Amino acid sequence: MTRRASLPGAAELFRPTMPSPALDTPGPIPAVERKSSGRQRHETKITVYLSDEELLALEQARLQLRAAHGLGIDRGRIVREAIAVLLADFEDRGETSALVTRLTGN
Repeated sequence: MTRRASLPGAAELFRPTMPSPALDTPGPIPAVERKSSGRQRHETKITVYLSDEELLALEQARLQLRAAHGLGIDRGRIVREAIAVLLADFEDRGETSALVTRLTGN
């Protein structure tokens, strides 16, 4: 008799548990409708590497939002909001958007 536990494989761990309507949507979401997903269970995950300074700035922003505005939110929510704002600006302004400007160094 083996004492080793039987664990699920990667395919079982990372399979979608619910159909994602966002994946079924053809084309980009109009900027008017774009907003962050807010506080809900998220089924999709990405990994983003930050410098120590970027992580510290993100944590300081989280603490400032809590202290000055009474918003007890996590870093992930701040990142999702930032992404929603940046993508809406990109869709509205295109070449003159903050995203293009920062990425091209202009």
